Amino acid sequence: MITKIEGYIFDLDGTIYIGESPLPGAVELVAKLRRGGKKILFVSNKPLEPRQAYADKLTRLGIPTPPEDVLTSAYILGRYLSQSQPELNLYVIGEEKLRAELRNYGLSVVGDLVEQDPTQVLDTHGIDAVVVAFDRTLDYRKLNTAFQALSRGARFFATNADKACPMPDGMIPDAGATIAALEYLSGRKVELVAGKPSPLILETALNMLELPASKCLLVGDRLETDIQMGIEAGMSTALVLTGVSSRHDLNSARYQPDLVLNDLNQLLQLIQ
Repeated sequence: MITKIEGYIFDLDGTIYIGESPLPGAVELVAKLRRGGKKILFVSNKPLEPRQAYADKLTRLGIPTPPEDVLTSAYILGRYLSQSQPELNLYVIGEEKLRAELRNYGLSVVGDLVEQDPTQVLDTHGIDAVVVAFDRTLDYRKLNTAFQALSRGARFFATNADKACPMPDGMIPDAGATIAALEYLSGRKVELVAGKPSPLILETALNMLELPASKCLLVGDRLETDIQMGIEAGMSTALVLTGVSSRHDLNSARYQPDLVLNDLNQLLQLIQ
């Protein structure tokens, strides 16, 4: 399988690094693949920073990377909405850098004044769509505003649907928990998730690599996002056990990866 691979798509958190530390084998593996002329992209569901910030982090950790080699769920959602529905007024459950990134696409992000003054009440009649993302500043006011807007018929989008995010000290809640709460409250289902396992993000990645799915390997730490997305697209997949999914999770998983790796050192050994 490895001999036919020309392009590698790597998840970031839990696969390449956790926090500010590269995971075992990551730096050496990427360097080896690049020396061999392989094409590489990094894909993250985390919408907290623009592509440049993730490229800078990879470079700082010993993996020199331009922003063009990074795809985020925020980048995919912003590009999609700006091309298909630029007229929508968006209420964003997300942090300020995400709101700024969406505004950079020419999109209208409502409620900024409310974010500065939590005593103000936002008129949800002016909200055309709710966007849910990973938000460490989530509070009752944000949840209620989104609920009221959805109850009035606002559209329902998300950057990603991860239940939790791996951190150096353990897992913390991610956007999936907020999506589940709003779906339960409103009786609505999120209509578009831009990040993994949505085909939107992988279609963009394959176009950038200029390779068919059959010649690519997706490497990630989550069965329900990384591995599912890769398999559905017709790619080879490798689960690395340094992040979210465990070997035990494989017993009940619908999607089974081609490779199961303790860490990226094992993949490095396979390509040598």
